[in-house]
Amino acid sequence: MTPAARLAAAASILDSIAQGRHPAEVVIKAWGQQNRYAGSKDRRAIADRVYKVLRARGRLSWIMGGREDGRALVIGSLGVLDGLSLEEIEALHTGEGYGPGPLSKHERGRLAVKDSELPGWVEAGLPEFVVEDLKQTFGDQWAAEARALMAPRAPIDLRVNTGRASVETVEGELRAAGLSPERTPWSPVGLRLTAEPPPNIQTLDAFREGRIEIQDEGSQVVCALAGARPGLTVVDYCAGGGGKTLGLAAAMQGEGRLIASDVVQKRLTNIQPRLDRAGAEADLRLIGQNGGGLEDLNGQADLVFVDAPCSGSGTLRRHPEAAWRLKPDEVERLHALQVRILDQAAKLVKPGGRLAYVTCSVLTRENEASADAFEAAHPDMRPVAVTPPWADGPMTRVRLSPGATDTDGFFLALYERAA
Repeated sequence: MTPAARLAAAASILDSIAQGRHPAEVVIKAWGQQNRYAGSKDRRAIADRVYKVLRARGRLSWIMGGREDGRALVIGSLGVLDGLSLEEIEALHTGEGYGPGPLSKHERGRLAVKDSELPGWVEAGLPEFVVEDLKQTFGDQWAAEARALMAPRAPIDLRVNTGRASVETVEGELRAAGLSPERTPWSPVGLRLTAEPPPNIQTLDAFREGRIEIQDEGSQVVCALAGARPGLTVVDYCAGGGGKTLGLAAAMQGEGRLIASDVVQKRLTNIQPRLDRAGAEADLRLIGQNGGGLEDLNGQADLVFVDAPCSGSGTLRRHPEAAWRLKPDEVERLHALQVRILDQAAKLVKPGGRLAYVTCSVLTRENEASADAFEAAHPDMRPVAVTPPWADGPMTRVRLSPGATDTDGFFLALYERAA
């Protein structure tokens, strides 16, 4: 493919991402499967352009006069991010072959605009309401947090399944495979790989044989702080893809009872192969939208782990396209859903048992506000203080943020029912 054809392809993919709800990586992969003529270098260049644009989308749209279509964003990226001159950009927009058509008068004019005085939210690459939330939470550090949240190429973290191998053994195995793992700073069972070049983890024997799982260090820390241990009855109330189910199972070391529930059968079905690979067991339960299906566990659980549905705003460095799908009314809907789920999940906690509320969000409305609402409605659930590995002392609410810990953004609030 010519450089111009790659630009046209990137613009088309950006339009597809904007028009749907699929993650960018899924849309890019589908494009590659439908356009077999594109070689590996072409696909890589196109993907790099797409992600570069997604991370700077607010800035590029601003420069291009508010336009959000793929063509405008790609044109803007050539001038703003690549530093090409107008003549160089025009040479890539001749309309010949499979390249994009010539620049319009308006497009040429927008490329002359200087972006030295952008509003803070535009420069941060995040919706304005998200930036205002970050300012309230992080104060003067909000800009650093925003940059970390949208930083390119987050590292790839692995959790070692110590039931199958030691961290030292797996580290040596990965080095023998030509990789360069480093220990994660906070999780004692974590190894970190750089995202460049992207390693194909699923082809490794260590992955296929259950010695490692892909899991961000933040998730590893949250599972550890929740307090699962051998012999307990633990419920993973919103199991999703099962990553934290496996983390909880590892902490239980094969002793006790682990129940993983979800409202979508396909998610539960997909967990079983992961359990088998890790040598772990869990009772998989399909529950209704109102929590029905776990009545036999009411008042029986030592720990109920609620990884609640949320905006995913803490994982934007992995999914930058999601930033511009965030809307205030959707956050309000999720807040109400979180409070309802917490109310349902609390019924399962026995006297002296614990409930862990977790999100992968950085937004106050999904974190502190949901915890506040739960506490107001459940005075019998006492907040429990834990000490994160990076903290000087205990805290009842734990925030993990990319700027402070180089993890995805997570929130944890832990409660104990009065005995």
